[in-house]
Order: sequence, then structure tokens, then C-alpha cells
Amino acid sequence: MKTTVSEKGQVTIPKPLRDRLGIRPGHVLDFQEERGRLVATKATPQDPLQSVYGILKLGRSTDDLIKALRGTADAT
Repeated sequence: MKTTVSEKGQVTIPKPLRDRLGIRPGHVLDFQEERGRLVATKATPQDPLQSVYGILKLGRSTDDLIKALRGTADAT
């Protein structure tokens, strides 16, 4: 399958390849050069919560926090 590079450097990925590889509108592709070839891979989407996971420093264990939230222990 062949495609032509536009004036802006854009290419159209042939539909059979998009379908086979599950490339949909909005997917992000990473491009690399490997031994003189252009290689595109689907970028792994990052979970938005992953970037903030663990940023809270509460100064107590999770078990103590849950007990305090449930009212089953002293909320110190």
C-alpha cells in the first residue's frame, strides 16, 4: 500500500491498515526512525489519575484513615 506525503508533511494511513491495527480518529501515534525506516506505533494512553496518584501525604496509614472516615476510631 502506498500513500503520498502532502505539502504539509501529512499522510493518509490506508483504511485496510487502520482497520487491521485498530487505529481510530483521535488515536495518538509515536513516530521513530529505525534503520532508515519510518516506524509508527500507537501511543499508550496515560491514565489521567496516574499522574496524581500518591501525591497526598496524610501522615497516617490507609487503615487508620478508613477507620477515621467510618467513625470507628479516634480521628487523630
